[in-house]
Amino acid sequence: MAVRFEFFYLIEIQYLGFRYHGWQFQPGLKTLQGTLEKTLNFLFAGEKFKILGAGRTDAMVSAESAYFELFTNEELDVNRFQHTLDDNLPADIQVVDIQTVDKEFNIIQDVREKIYHYYFASVEEKYPFASPFMNCIREPLDVEMMSRGAKLFEGENDFQFFITGDAEKKNTIRKIEECSIEKNSELSASFFPNESFVFKIRGKGFMRYQIRLMMGALIRLGRKEISLQDISNALEGNLPTFQKLSAAASGLRVKAVSFRS
Repeated sequence: MAVRFEFFYLIEIQYLGFRYHGWQFQPGLKTLQGTLEKTLNFLFAGEKFKILGAGRTDAMVSAESAYFELFTNEELDVNRFQHTLDDNLPADIQVVDIQTVDKEFNIIQDVREKIYHYYFASVEEKYPFASPFMNCIREPLDVEMMSRGAKLFEGENDFQFFITGDAEKKNTIRKIEECSIEKNSELSASFFPNESFVFKIRGKGFMRYQIRLMMGALIRLGRKEISLQDISNALEGNLPTFQKLSAAASGLRVKAVSFRS
């Protein structure tokens, strides 16, 4: 029989994903869900609880703002529990905020918008300490052309070429509100390349690997392996003339998630 819970909490966290095999629990692997559940098991000392994420992330993807819902039969002192949970989590996960929500709240269906940023640079040499944060591509890239390509993704398009798995069984139409490439002024460190860029994308929801495959197409465009027309054709549902490329996961970051009031 399913457990009925009485109290519901929306928890915002930040994490560096480089050590994790994504959100979803996987036996024998370090995941965000597994780490959170292990910590909560310790804090609740055997009391029943459940957590549900607002979405899944791939291995090595980081989040500046991500959410999960905690279901319990114990009413929590929110401020105290936030500090206790944060103190017991590893250093690469931080609890940002905890809010009480009601049983009508749906952490998946009530998402209004998600913003993702993908950080990258065109370099001549390796930058190993930058690898958890950005994709340092050791090839010349035409970033201006990539920026033009990013704009093609805006609006409602068919992204069947930009997902993994069997597209025929899915609704692959998605609407992207905003998509651009800009110089990176957000992340800085002495071990970063002198110049780097960020691919920004905003929409209600994205399919598995969609953003990394979109970025992969832009990398091919920047290498002059494909044209703007090739991307346009793929977005119109036509058979593409180029192979998929999934960009490295560590460059991707969940920037923000917002919910309907």
